[in-house]
Amino acid sequence: MDQNTRHLMEHLPYLRRYARALTGTSTQGDALVTRTLEWYLDGPGGSAPAVDPSRGSLYRYLNQLQDSSGARAGAPGAHPVEAALHSLDEMDRRLYLLVNLEDLPVADAATVLGIAPEDAVERLNFARERVRSKLTATILIVEDDAIIAFDLAETVRGMGHTVCGNAATMDEALSLAGRHAPTLALMDIRLAEGDNGIEVARELRRQRFLPVIFVTAFPNELAKQGLEHLGPVIPKPFTREQIEQAITRAVFTPHPEEASLAMKH
Repeated sequence: MDQNTRHLMEHLPYLRRYARALTGTSTQGDALVTRTLEWYLDGPGGSAPAVDPSRGSLYRYLNQLQDSSGARAGAPGAHPVEAALHSLDEMDRRLYLLVNLEDLPVADAATVLGIAPEDAVERLNFARERVRSKLTATILIVEDDAIIAFDLAETVRGMGHTVCGNAATMDEALSLAGRHAPTLALMDIRLAEGDNGIEVARELRRQRFLPVIFVTAFPNELAKQGLEHLGPVIPKPFTREQIEQAITRAVFTPHPEEASLAMKH
């Protein structure tokens, strides 16, 4: 194996990673890499080019193959990051992948994509902001203790997410959920006016799917009723780390309804 071929093989894991992200599937991505390797190794006249293959030139050829096939990335998977990337313009998506996934300098990524470096900087800033906004959860807090509600809200905002409001009763919770369409709820079980957070969660699930994290001094209530499927439980007193970890899992884990929807498309 000559030196150029060894260099090419060193690039292979990166090419596979980028191609799979580019096409949306491991099968199509690997097929694209195979064609790229054939292009390089066969070369004009049946021999590999004399020049040392650069990752940039190989990424560029991957893009050309993808464009010439007329294919585009398939429907995003259930993971929120995939959905956020899929919302980008194709040029912006490729730029984001080259810089954030493949660690190429912006100028090198611009060369791969055939755009001006200053245009790449502007596009990348827009893409990063778009992805960030897509991954920002809107969280409803359902808690009748004002101090605990304040602590939960501070934790949520500290993570970069948004609090759409705090409810102390079932009516308040349903009203806020209807107005703001949150993506997640932090739910106490024992609420003001004798209301029950379990019933709130069941009603929210009936109206539309909403992930719920129960934060309660009565952590066994769900298990007693056989309703563990309604959401994970964090017992009081809690730590901020527990809340942060639970929110992160909820935001970045596909939910059954979302996963089945993605499979249909």
